[in-house]
Amino acid sequence: MKNILVVEDSASTRSLVKTIIEDLGEEFYVYEASNGFEALKALPSEKFDLIITDINMPDINGLELINFIKTSELYKDIPIIIISTERSEEDRRRGISLGAEAYITKPFEAEELKETVLKVLQK
Repeated sequence: MKNILVVEDSASTRSLVKTIIEDLGEEFYVYEASNGFEALKALPSEKFDLIITDINMPDINGLELINFIKTSELYKDIPIIIISTERSEEDRRRGISLGAEAYITKPFEAEELKETVLKVLQK
C-alpha cells in the first residue's frame, strides 16, 4: 500500500488529484489536507510514501510545509511533488531547492500527474 498525502486548499483540485491517483490502482490510498497546518497534524498519524502539495495556501503555505518536512529527521525522506499555478522558473527552482522531487504547473493533464507520481515513487 502506498499512502499519499494531498495538501491542497481547493476542494475541487484536491478531489481531482485524489481521483487521478486512485485510478493508478488499489495499492494507492490518498489522505487529504486542506492546508499546511492540517498536513502537519496528519504527519505523525501515518507513514506517508509521498506528499503532493500546492504552494499558495492559507496558514502554512506549501514552501513552508516543504521546508519543515525536509528539515525534520522524522519526515525528510518523504518525497514531495508540488502542484501549483505558479509558473515562473524562479518558483520551480525554489520548490526543487527546498527538496521537492517534481514540480507540476496547473492546469495539468491526468497522465502527467500519474507519470510523475510513479516516477517519484520508484526512486
